[in-house]
Amino acid sequence: MNSPSGPSDLPSATEKSASGSIVAAGVPKIAQSPHSPSGTSAAPVASFPPVPGRMLDEYDLGMPRRRRVLPLVLFLLSCFFTYAAGTYHWQPTVFGLQPDRAHGERWDLGETWIQLQRNWQDGIIYMGCVMAVLLAHEMGHFLMTVRYRVPASYPIFLPVPIMLTGTMGAVIGMEGFRANRRQMFDIGLAGPLAGLVITVPLVWIGIKIGQHTLPQRGSFIFGDPLLAKWLMQWIRPDIAPGEIISPNPVYMAGWVGMFVTGLNMMPISQLDGGHVIYALFLRRSRVIARGFLLAAIAFIVLTGQVGWTLMVVIITFIGVDHPRTSDDTVPLGALRTTLGLLSLALPVLCFTPYRLFSG
Repeated sequence: MNSPSGPSDLPSATEKSASGSIVAAGVPKIAQSPHSPSGTSAAPVASFPPVPGRMLDEYDLGMPRRRRVLPLVLFLLSCFFTYAAGTYHWQPTVFGLQPDRAHGERWDLGETWIQLQRNWQDGIIYMGCVMAVLLAHEMGHFLMTVRYRVPASYPIFLPVPIMLTGTMGAVIGMEGFRANRRQMFDIGLAGPLAGLVITVPLVWIGIKIGQHTLPQRGSFIFGDPLLAKWLMQWIRPDIAPGEIISPNPVYMAGWVGMFVTGLNMMPISQLDGGHVIYALFLRRSRVIARGFLLAAIAFIVLTGQVGWTLMVVIITFIGVDHPRTSDDTVPLGALRTTLGLLSLALPVLCFTPYRLFSG
């Protein structure tokens, strides 16, 4: 996912003067007034050179200054909590809590430390796979911003001490107003496609090696998106109706990858899907975004899935409509248009609103 940041006060692009020196267009060259007598000081007169059509950005001044410490710390925390989630075997509980027959759960850091060591293989595999998915997704966005010289932050990972996944994904901040229509399309879609390159093989392998069983009463079951269900029917015809695949580190990393891809491709606001539909339909995308928001609210009310309320509030606060790009007149071309229309199926294939339910 990528999020825009506000404009920065940057001068216009540089150009070469007649003497061969580099000056900044839009920055006045100081000259002596022709009306002042020779040999006397005079007030400087501003002489503006022609201003080219492009703004001077961080790439013209040198490498963009990006925060390094915070992204690194959040990356390491995400590694730790995803490792811990693997050792907890993806339970909807807080890090440090352990089952207790008398009270349900209790704080026990000693037992937690033993668990981190006992289940280290599941933790390492899940951490490596899920971080690879998230890193591929965000680097897809980031490398496109570098290609198009759009200032952006390093990927910022979002660790959470909830042992269901250990992460809420990642984002990058970018000055989206500098991108034109085609560039915004490429930046928005590059992340989900890069993530899917890692996600689909993980889902395939996870299904292939997974053990199937009947769900036990009181156990937590992950809702499988449509893509996973199709792959199960194709790869594992031995799975009988009503059976499920027991969670394993590879499949769970693929599940998170599908969830992140499907959620980010929702056609609204500053999500990746919002970038794509704006590039495809421009101002008409507002109808799609607002209609989607109303449908999401209706779904929450009718099904009681109140866990999505916070997401709807955040999207509404950010803004439902996508802002204009630097140049909406740039055509996408037939290839991008076709790819963009096909990508609108990703939320249907990869996302499930029923993330977790009890067997």
